Amino acid sequence: MVILSVFITIVAALLPAIIWLLFFLKEDVHPEPKRLIIYTFCVGAIISLPVLIAQIIFQNVLLELIRNAFLLMIGLAVIEEVFKFFAAYFAVHKDPAFDEPIDAVVYMIAAAMGFASIENIFIASQNINTIHPLAFAPTLITLALRFVGATLLHALASGMVGYFWAKGWRKPDLRNQIIIGIVGATIIHFVFNYLVLKFQNVTLFYSSLFLVVAAFFLLNDFEKLKTADKERKM
Repeated sequence: MVILSVFITIVAALLPAIIWLLFFLKEDVHPEPKRLIIYTFCVGAIISLPVLIAQIIFQNVLLELIRNAFLLMIGLAVIEEVFKFFAAYFAVHKDPAFDEPIDAVVYMIAAAMGFASIENIFIASQNINTIHPLAFAPTLITLALRFVGATLLHALASGMVGYFWAKGWRKPDLRNQIIIGIVGATIIHFVFNYLVLKFQNVTLFYSSLFLVVAAFFLLNDFEKLKTADKERKM
């Protein structure tokens, strides 16, 4: 029964990330190889361990000197966005399939969803009921909130990094564009976390509204990249 409980928890925890990944993959007019999407997703999941280590070091060492809640949120967000970028970069930058700017957004989101999946599994595992394995109401509620919250946040923040990565595609200022993207992603991450802490009684409304607005801009960025790609090939 414990095995069944763990299995159902893992599947339920993976669903939010997989749904968002499939949603954003539809924005790519030239679908990427499934094996590379899956590989990038897995690298994003694996990167969660060094992220955890880096965040623990940041919290326990650096903040002993700086004690500030805002710096804590910013620092933790920066760590996640930087590591997610390197996960995607490591997974695809030398692969022949990574052959057009919009691919940067696609693979960034794939890595982010791998990372978010591990977060979801960890959080959902806190609610595993080993006596009644089918009593998953608390877990499902938690994952539903994360579907429109933290999981979507990771997709949007990494999507922004991917957009600026695409803007710097094979250009001398690639590094600067990526830094801009990471700064933007960190801001999105910080604002979301701030809204969660500030409006705890109405968290879902304000944080989700913020993500809806951010999603609008990311989808608009997809359209810009598609238009630019068409012009480049003409």
